[in-house]
This record gives sequence, C-alpha cells and structure tokens, in this order.
Amino acid sequence: MLRQPVRIGDIKFEAFSVEHSLIAPAVGYRITAGGVAVFYVPDLVSIHERHEALSGIQLYIGDGTSIIRPILRRRAEVLIGHASVRNQLDWCRDERVSHAVITHCGSQIVKADARTATNRVQTLGRERSVQVAIAHDGLKLIVRRLEHA
Repeated sequence: MLRQPVRIGDIKFEAFSVEHSLIAPAVGYRITAGGVAVFYVPDLVSIHERHEALSGIQLYIGDGTSIIRPILRRRAEVLIGHASVRNQLDWCRDERVSHAVITHCGSQIVKADARTATNRVQTLGRERSVQVAIAHDGLKLIVRRLEHA
C-alpha cells in the first residue's frame, strides 16, 4: 500500500505514487536501512509528494529514458511517459539530493558512445550540484549517511 512502510528484516520500504502510465502504473520506493535512505524510481513522469519522497535521501536512482526532453503524452487529463534526466536532476537539486544514478536507459544513452552520454549526463549534474552516474551491469554502490559540518 502506498506510504505504508513495510519492513523486511532491517530494511524499510515505502512506496510513493508516481505518474507514468495508465496501462503499466508504477511506484517509486524510498528504501531505508541503517539510517541511510535512497529513492528508486526507474519509470516516471512525476513523483506525487515529491518533497516527502526525496527529503533527506542520500541517493536518487531514476529514469534514463531521455536525457534532455521528457517523453510525454496525455491520456484524458493524465500525463504519461518519462521525465527527462535533466528534470530529475532539477528535483534532486531542489530537494538537496547530492547523488544520483540513472538507470532504465533509453536510446539516447544506449546507442550513444558511452563517453559522450556520460559527459552529457555529468554536465547536467554539475550544473545542478548533483554527482550523477549512469548505471551499468554489475554496478555496486555503498551508500553512507553524509555527516554535515
């Protein structure tokens, strides 16, 4: 159920409603363990209750379908599709999320030269003070709570 935390061992999962598709609805997960929180949402147009979802997280893992322009369609009054990486990094900047990983990569990333795609995404991140990487098979991360001075 949305916004009702579920625990599996020492890990807490909280599902947040997102706009994505009428046929294939999606949710984003705020995952917390050991005082560290990440938000995972590989398919979306927007996050409902975005501030609550992203507040205090150490890592955002998001949708890489499109780098610059969102891919949007309208069904009735609902937007469906995919937010751009640029939009998601704006959300990270606005919510003071300093690290992001992009997954669910579309053709702008997959068909491009890896160095070119990485540079485009990292430039967007630098412009927003967000360290960002493109996920790849076998990627392993250690996420730690940041101590503020």
